[in-house]
Amino acid sequence: MRWDVPLGDERFGKVEACACRASDKADTARSRLYALSSLEHLKHLTFENFRAGGNTKAKDSITHQERESLELASDICEEFAQKLNGWLLLEGGYGCGKTHLAAAIANETVSRGLPTLFITVPDLLDSLRFAYNSPETTFEGRFDDIRKAQLLVMDDFGTQNATGWAQEKLFQIINYRYINHLPTVITTNLILDEIESRIRSRLQDDEMVRHVRISAPDYRRPKETSNPGLSMLSLPDVRRMTFMNFETREDEVGKEIVTTVTTEKQDKFGNRYKDKEIVREKVTEAHIKNLRNAVNAAAHFAEDPQGWLILLGQSYCGKTHLAAAIGNHRLALGGQAILAEISTLLDYLKATFRPSSDVSFDRRSHEIRTTPLLMLDDLKESGASSVWAEDKLSQILSHRYHAHLPTVITSTLDPDSFAKNYPALWNKVLDPTRCQVFSIDMPPYRRQKARGRAKKS
Repeated sequence: MRWDVPLGDERFGKVEACACRASDKADTARSRLYALSSLEHLKHLTFENFRAGGNTKAKDSITHQERESLELASDICEEFAQKLNGWLLLEGGYGCGKTHLAAAIANETVSRGLPTLFITVPDLLDSLRFAYNSPETTFEGRFDDIRKAQLLVMDDFGTQNATGWAQEKLFQIINYRYINHLPTVITTNLILDEIESRIRSRLQDDEMVRHVRISAPDYRRPKETSNPGLSMLSLPDVRRMTFMNFETREDEVGKEIVTTVTTEKQDKFGNRYKDKEIVREKVTEAHIKNLRNAVNAAAHFAEDPQGWLILLGQSYCGKTHLAAAIGNHRLALGGQAILAEISTLLDYLKATFRPSSDVSFDRRSHEIRTTPLLMLDDLKESGASSVWAEDKLSQILSHRYHAHLPTVITSTLDPDSFAKNYPALWNKVLDPTRCQVFSIDMPPYRRQKARGRAKKS
């Protein structure tokens, strides 16, 4: 139809569809987008059946912070579905609930009759490729359907094959929607540093994009943390290490502790060999006082983790027990904590380079660097590990120091050896505004008691 308007009106001479025809076109567009979407198989995913408390079959596997992160994400997504204002970026590990929330947004908008496209990024790219040879549409038509959808939900961003063509098409879609302020939802298990720089720049626009991080574990594997097998706090023996059962050993004052110490020696020909020595040492009041000071400091730290706590002392003097007690106390309060032997942590990072790994090194490193409370057990002499390992450890600790993240380190090194082996780290440790250092000079726990203590993994 043509508008009956005077000459000079902007609508003069233009042909426009009538209201009934425009309605038919809108219905066709909605149907076309729905056919492209995966929502037919996901229509059961709603806000009503989203479990913000995690997997109900494993209630004890989710911490207070993880539950809060799910509840906050659900509230933000529900608000977004109603207002459709700006962009929403949902970041988190596999199975944490990102897709459920994204699908719930899409199902909500579809129920209101809004043209919505919900699609995984690999499927989106395949859909564009197939359009080159499709008799039903052109590539340009399909491309326009995607980038101009009233709401676009891009699920699993980062799992696509990152060819030059794929990166360019994704950038064109995202850039078009960014410039035109079209409501968009993106889910990803990547961290921002892993995303292509042009796209990352747009996702970092705080005025346009609401960035929601979900820290919950995998719904499908609720007993597995985001760092499976890393933290010693999941081990039965370590779980039993608390402040209540820590022995302060006041009853041992004056007693002689006999231990066997293995030392490395050198013969007259320059050959190095290991020799065992019997060491006898009496427990003194000074030993008890130093131990009590370390226990009190650890207990205060557990209540309100601030700065760094460094525990130095020989093997079996109680360092690991105190670190575990801190971690267990934080978990009991609903907090998050990782207690890991340094060698195990570095092996854990190296495992991401295996072809079978389903997570990137950057992701794992990011999770460890930014975990709310990191406790590193058994810092050894620098020569005991590779240059790569020392470099990665330095990166983790430097980030946590400058980000003011609570950290506990235990080591058998004395202060002089610590300063010699890790001069840059020791300079940080010497900052009294950030760090507390306690040297536990207590003789090792008696052999019969040491045998019952948790072995380091």
